[in-house]
Amino acid sequence: MNDVLLDKHRHRLDAAVAAIASRGYYSAFDESPSPRVYGADAAAEGKAAFEALLDRPFALDTPGAEGTVATERSPYGFDLGVAYPRVTDPDALLSAAAAGRRAWRDAGANARAGVCIEILDRLHGRIFELANAVQHTSGQAFVMAFQAGGAHALDRALEAVAYAWTEMTRTPTTAVWEKPGPKPDSPPLRMEKTFTAVPRGIAMVVGCNTFPTWNGWPGLFASLVTGNPVVVKPHPGAVLPLAITVQVCQEVLADAGFDPHLATLAAEDPADKLAATLAVRPEVRLIDYTGGNAFGEWLEDNAKQAVVFTEKAGVNTVVIDSTDDFAGMCRNLAFSFSLYAGQMCTAPQNVYLPADGVETDQGRKSPAEVAAGIGAALEKLLGDDARAVELLGGVVNPGVVERLDAAPGKGEVLVASRAVVHPAYPDATVRTPTLVGITADDSEVYETECFGPVSFVISTSGTDQSVDLFRDTVTRKGAMTAAVYSTSDDVVDRVRDAALDAGVSLSENLLGGVFVNQTAAYSDFHGTGANPAANASYTDAAFVAPRFRMIQSRRHI
Repeated sequence: MNDVLLDKHRHRLDAAVAAIASRGYYSAFDESPSPRVYGADAAAEGKAAFEALLDRPFALDTPGAEGTVATERSPYGFDLGVAYPRVTDPDALLSAAAAGRRAWRDAGANARAGVCIEILDRLHGRIFELANAVQHTSGQAFVMAFQAGGAHALDRALEAVAYAWTEMTRTPTTAVWEKPGPKPDSPPLRMEKTFTAVPRGIAMVVGCNTFPTWNGWPGLFASLVTGNPVVVKPHPGAVLPLAITVQVCQEVLADAGFDPHLATLAAEDPADKLAATLAVRPEVRLIDYTGGNAFGEWLEDNAKQAVVFTEKAGVNTVVIDSTDDFAGMCRNLAFSFSLYAGQMCTAPQNVYLPADGVETDQGRKSPAEVAAGIGAALEKLLGDDARAVELLGGVVNPGVVERLDAAPGKGEVLVASRAVVHPAYPDATVRTPTLVGITADDSEVYETECFGPVSFVISTSGTDQSVDLFRDTVTRKGAMTAAVYSTSDDVVDRVRDAALDAGVSLSENLLGGVFVNQTAAYSDFHGTGANPAANASYTDAAFVAPRFRMIQSRRHI
């Protein structure tokens, strides 16, 4: 197999490899949906392509399927009506997935990388269609769906390919080993050795409802580029973005001369419990999962034959000690609380600060006054409904509303949530964040993730206790993000040490256009794998290296 596709995309691979080494800024895919970037007709054509998929069967060849299943309802208030092949025969599905793996393995790292980047390139060509699909399955506002579900997800996928290619090519494919003879006139002992990156087996990606592409693509492409066939098991509420993904994967694989079933979609009715069935099959050797703790822990405990990569729930934390820009801090936190209505694994939840207040450039502020400052920033940010919906998006499922409605019973409401009417989708459920005041004694409240637009302002005896609670809670319960605000270098150092102890990434004194719940591909690691919230990181060498093993052969020459 020649490397024509890698030659075509070599500039992207080389740039990505350089970026992960330098940790500097790089993006291979423009995040602006502007007509100046993508063309005057791109947005309309993408929306039309999305709408053409609704209320009809989705064109996809799925071995082991019988009949169809349609399970998606847009958080903006309508059924998608897309019918997908329903997998009823796991044996046939897994057999088809495995059929082409030898040729895919033997193609080598360069050929596989070229195919994977070609898939990303073609997905990029459908980015507006994908953005609509992400918007109407996750509830993200369109611009966020375009960026996080499109451009940024593509970058995270390319990052995974770059890491995997680097690890696979670190060892040469062939080498001559020569050992001097025991005497000066003895001939040397010479051997030729061959090294092959051998995939682990079939991989399964278990998709999530909120970020089907951003969370799904890193594992999918990390497994595919390392030679493993991939079964994509989407969340029943967010099938379409991953169905489009598999459709493109199959098209490119077939065009390149490989078995298209190296990527398959395993759609199901929720009652089918297909992920649990596939997870314990001996053929399935890799599992990527994003979602709640219960099933993530079940996978870790029961899928013993597989390497399991999980991203689960955690309690993201902010420690406030002091600030020299109170307004800037409040604006930054208000945006972080509001983005996608807190329906992000990285959204801040627990805000620790001293009960007797924090020093600011506007004087000492009590916890209630800090909450009021954030509330004022929220009102400025979200006061206009038409603007608010473009930041909040739609609530993804009823459980979010249930937790939000129950929050006032957990403490003192410092900032109340309100319902927002979406001007274009009147049936959408849109809510603003709430801030609830509690104390350090209320551990039964703040030690559990309250997924959605709910945050707790936790009064402590002082910054020392705030730091101790942060370290202890994250160590035991996990977190994807943490932040600190302090004018004291000593306090920042102590929180940094606590973050290292707890195994969580830390943001310090964010005031401008960077927020704690956002990460940049090639530079920021998403998750650490060092606390209970996730056992893996997007993306590092440990995320890709377990997906293959280097097998050697050797002979005398």
